[in-house]
Amino acid sequence: MASQVVIQTEKLTKVYSGGKPALEDLSLTVAPGEIFGYLGPNGAGKTTTIRLLLDLIRPTSGRAAIFGLDTIAQSVAIRQRIGFLPGELNLWDRLTAREIVNYMGNLRGGVNTAYVNELAERLNFDLTKRMRTYSTGNKRKLGLILALMHKPDLLILDEPSSGLDPLMQQTFNQLMLEAKANGQTVFLSSHVLNEVQAICDRVGILRDGKLQAVETVERLTRVDFRKVTLKFRDAVSPLLVSSVAGVSKVSAEGANVLSLQLAGDFDPLLKAVSSAYVQDILVETPTLEDIFLTFYGGQPANNHREKVMS
Repeated sequence: MASQVVIQTEKLTKVYSGGKPALEDLSLTVAPGEIFGYLGPNGAGKTTTIRLLLDLIRPTSGRAAIFGLDTIAQSVAIRQRIGFLPGELNLWDRLTAREIVNYMGNLRGGVNTAYVNELAERLNFDLTKRMRTYSTGNKRKLGLILALMHKPDLLILDEPSSGLDPLMQQTFNQLMLEAKANGQTVFLSSHVLNEVQAICDRVGILRDGKLQAVETVERLTRVDFRKVTLKFRDAVSPLLVSSVAGVSKVSAEGANVLSLQLAGDFDPLLKAVSSAYVQDILVETPTLEDIFLTFYGGQPANNHREKVMS
């Protein structure tokens, strides 16, 4: 496997006993210095992928490498260069956060106390309390401090902003952008679409254990469809536009407003409504959430991929 990429998988597959594949034929690369968003709902296979990368579980078939090192044969060397935030953080309930930070830091050869204090201040986190007293959000903050404090080459974060309030979400985003500016690579799984759109360079979309598409956020948000709302002077039927080429997802919002999704040119739509008096047209560029829904909106995944990737 090529060493110029940070993460590379080849047909990585995991089948748990008696079940269908949790992950199937994942072939993926993550480049140095990028923030890669791994997007999908719960159960799509995101956490399974992360556990395979960290050698917490073994693949049924396929292989993976990080920094050009095999994730099974050279897992110890890999972990020395990684900061990891699991989906659920289970640590010693009786220890304070400071004691946990010092213990984990000493395992790595020392603690940069000034940087830990800076992270705690930015995250509005009190290091003096015992682990058992923290809320879910504060446990995420401690997990972020533990992942970031040694400034690793690669951050692997499983749903990192879960439980964070909107202000802390902004702080998290800034920390990730700073990590990128410092040359670090970030691989984060998420179902928070705004988070992914705000900070990620590329996105992989996972569905039922299969990778559906990998694209830049910029390109994904320039896909060939728009949300269109038409306001008419008089009452109209959705049948007026439902058979127009490129039009889908037509719905009526009151007697004289139609909303729809349009792929391709406007001309067929304009001709179809030319017999009615149009008061207003609102055209919206799709957000990443709209695009995500096209992958989970009831049509075969391959059809969606052709539309998004074309």
